[in-house]
Amino acid sequence: MANVLGIIAEYNPFHNGHLYHIEQSKKNTNSDYTICIMSGNFVQRGDTSIIDKWTKSKMAIECGIDLVIELPTIYSISSSENFATGAIKILNSLNIVDYLSFGSENCEIDVLNNIATILYEEPKEFVAILSHELNKGISFPKARENALLMYLNNIQKYSNILNQPNNILGVEYLKALKKTKSHIIPFSVKREKVYYNSQNIVDEYASSTAIRELMFREKFDDIRKVMPSSSYKLLRKEFDSGNYVSSLQSFEKEILYKLRIMSIEQIANLPDVSEGLEFALKNASNNCNNIFDLISLVKSKRYTQTRIQRILLYCLLGITKKDMELSKKINPYIRVLGCNNRGKQLLSVISKRNPKLEIITSVKKYMDESTNKNNKYILSKDILATNIYTLAYQYNSVANLDFTNKLITY
Repeated sequence: MANVLGIIAEYNPFHNGHLYHIEQSKKNTNSDYTICIMSGNFVQRGDTSIIDKWTKSKMAIECGIDLVIELPTIYSISSSENFATGAIKILNSLNIVDYLSFGSENCEIDVLNNIATILYEEPKEFVAILSHELNKGISFPKARENALLMYLNNIQKYSNILNQPNNILGVEYLKALKKTKSHIIPFSVKREKVYYNSQNIVDEYASSTAIRELMFREKFDDIRKVMPSSSYKLLRKEFDSGNYVSSLQSFEKEILYKLRIMSIEQIANLPDVSEGLEFALKNASNNCNNIFDLISLVKSKRYTQTRIQRILLYCLLGITKKDMELSKKINPYIRVLGCNNRGKQLLSVISKRNPKLEIITSVKKYMDESTNKNNKYILSKDILATNIYTLAYQYNSVANLDFTNKLITY
């Protein structure tokens, strides 16, 4: 069969930079088919997707993706390590993917691979340095960056690599490929013009962060310039319909309510909560009226804003440490969100090669018929996530869209 390319993305929302990444990836890997593992309604930095997963799937398919598979919610809102591992497990299980392409600020795959090897093999000297850095009371990402720089003993070469978000995620993909002994070949495309979280528009490029900010300010003439026309039309349609969720702030009352009724023990059982953080969260929830103040009270050198936001999402969605441990032990199901005719061909090949693989095209049928209790439980979190997500819509806040929305086909 022709080469198959895998991409892991959030598309929050899809823009010209994403289109450039797809086109360059296909060209440089000589791939004829492209599969995207995509986050759903909540994303890795502990926030909401601006638009729902079905609209994002339409954007992706109209711009060159053949098959969109949802990354289950529990992975999509996890640490970068579990996010990457969950997505790589899915790509591996398809038994059809030749290449993985990701965007990076650096694009030197060998350099990123050196870092991934250290994090995967965990040499004793590195672990000792990391432990020493953590004892300083700084956050884990910063402690790990410091430990890697000291272990590699080449600050000039590595310092600008380890503090860039796409590079960091790329390293996690490479580490996950090693951990799962994957045969998928990694490839990186350099981010052009603008970087992650940049607020600037350069030529026809802007980051997803900038586009979301422009959307809140209703600067649609600017947005039109930096998105493919088909993606722009879909985004504008959802905005005009009130079917968008601006940020985690949309659920601040629900989050504060849940924290206030939870016991200290229940808060301590949320993933990423440790070292007495549960007391700080409980105290802040009892004394704040919005999540901005809550985050300001709780975050510190040790606990970054992103980590706190993920904890708040775990609280909102009822995800526990036990759930997170389960996600690390299982192989995720294949939940298809959408495909074109080429994607249908891929599904046929995948099914023939992997007759025991659980491929979900109907959530109702799967929940009714599957005997896999673990995957049904993880899928129930996706269903709950969508039901909560739509509460923030301005008009049509209906539930059970995972059962009623049809597979996106082209």
